[in-house]
Amino acid sequence: MPDTGLLVNLALALIAAAIGGAIAVRLRQSAILGYIVVGMLIGPYTPGPVGSPGTVAALADIGVIFLLFAIGLQLSIRDLLRVGPVALVGGSAQVVVMIAIGFAVGVALGFGSLESLFLGAVVSNSSSTVLAKVLGDRGEEDADYGRISFAWSSVQDLSTIILVVILSALSAGGELGTDLLLAAGRALLFLAISLPLGLKVLPWFFEHVALLRSREVFVLSIVAVALGTAWVAELFGLSLALGAFLAGILVGESEVSYQALGEVAPMRDVFAGLFFVSVGMLVDPFFVIAALPLVLIGFALIVPIKGAVSALIAAVFRLPLRTSILVGVGLAQSAEFSFLLARLGVELGAVGPDMFGLMMSAAAGSIVFAPWLHRAAPAGLRWLDLRRGAALEPGEVEPADDFRRGRYIILCGFGRVGRLIGAALERRGFSYVVIEQDPRVARRLRERGITVIQGSAENPRILERAGVARAQILIAAVPESLALRLLVDHARRANRRLAIVARARTQADRDFLQALGVQEVVSAETEMALEMVRYTLGRLGVSAAETQAIVQGLRRRASGGAGPPGGVAPGGPSSLDR
Repeated sequence: MPDTGLLVNLALALIAAAIGGAIAVRLRQSAILGYIVVGMLIGPYTPGPVGSPGTVAALADIGVIFLLFAIGLQLSIRDLLRVGPVALVGGSAQVVVMIAIGFAVGVALGFGSLESLFLGAVVSNSSSTVLAKVLGDRGEEDADYGRISFAWSSVQDLSTIILVVILSALSAGGELGTDLLLAAGRALLFLAISLPLGLKVLPWFFEHVALLRSREVFVLSIVAVALGTAWVAELFGLSLALGAFLAGILVGESEVSYQALGEVAPMRDVFAGLFFVSVGMLVDPFFVIAALPLVLIGFALIVPIKGAVSALIAAVFRLPLRTSILVGVGLAQSAEFSFLLARLGVELGAVGPDMFGLMMSAAAGSIVFAPWLHRAAPAGLRWLDLRRGAALEPGEVEPADDFRRGRYIILCGFGRVGRLIGAALERRGFSYVVIEQDPRVARRLRERGITVIQGSAENPRILERAGVARAQILIAAVPESLALRLLVDHARRANRRLAIVARARTQADRDFLQALGVQEVVSAETEMALEMVRYTLGRLGVSAAETQAIVQGLRRRASGGAGPPGGVAPGGPSSLDR
């Protein structure tokens, strides 16, 4: 006979998760928020249908395994190392500082030392999932602050392994030093065994599984590795979740990482919904109402305080002011690991209902607030930029000869795209003015004798100082969607005769830029598709002239059927990954 209680609770939790997630997404919020809210509604603290927290939590353990396995798959160690000390040292420093601040606040509020330590651990973490959503909505995944924020979030994910070991040992009581040493020894032994085996055996194993060309066997192998590693980690005294997270990191370094992520994603989404519903079932909504001042203090720890700490640490690494502030804004929210740590505290008996309600309410509130904060921050930065002057550094020399010949070119943004454009201009002997907000890039350009205006290109005063009113061509190579729109709008108002070429990430950006009369809008996806067409037709024997005609026709169709009106020759294929 099937376990009716198990089936009823599974159905109730999944139905609630589907409804709550749909409503949250409809309201342009994270689905996580919807899961937590409906978990509260079917929990024991509210009237109506009541699920069994124990049964749902048991199912949710599987969700945690798949969720953290998927997060590990997406964590690129190579990308993390590429960002360098600003991620590894900066991210680690931010975790330590926030744990200290959270601990001090918890003690000041009258909570015990262990509960306060859990509070610090919970507020120290930020969600890469929430970060990806808000950056994706704004088209700023490739911006400098986006890459740094993702790297910091990855460091925070890795720090959770250490936090779980320490907090579990502290919660066990007994001799603190002995327990910590035993826990650390078990963790190191597990890593010493699993890392070499994982890095050597797993790629070989999955390569041979893939050769079988059986999707069923591949999926079963992925599930077996995730659950098996989690089980072995528990044997060593670690949590199931962290074992799965490590398994995801190891599989992520193999050639099948993307295929594995694609296969495990549906299971991850289903069971992760169960996990967050189970978290919501542990929250007493009446406590949130009764203890609103406490909740607001927890919210302040996560949003303004953690955001400010992150921005200050970023500034210590001499990142541009704008980048540092946006890094702080990006990390001013809570993560999946925050909920995991809070739930761990309850399971270990170290966290009481009041502290748990405080942590969950504050974390959920930060997720709700994150999209609004991301929309408001650029507007605030532009307001500050308008009050900052823009001046050429002493000793800079304008390229007067080219300017007198009417070859006045302004290049906005000197990332990977801007560097290629600048190299092409220099090869033909054309001078140009660069607008770049990163002081390190600006300094290197000045050393090469290139005129640089340091600041944000969407700032009208920066554009004015760069001489936009007398420029012939403006090249907009900035990655941020909103900054691009503001830049082009200000430039067009200042100089109606200006020829503008701009990159566009989305169709909405393309439509907006074309409505402003931009002569050439280059879309990354379109140009990538056209290059693939060019290569394919060439391999099929189509002549170069006919291929070029087909490509030009497709380009006109992609741009709305109108060819370039003049001023700038149609560009060739471009790499638009900044």
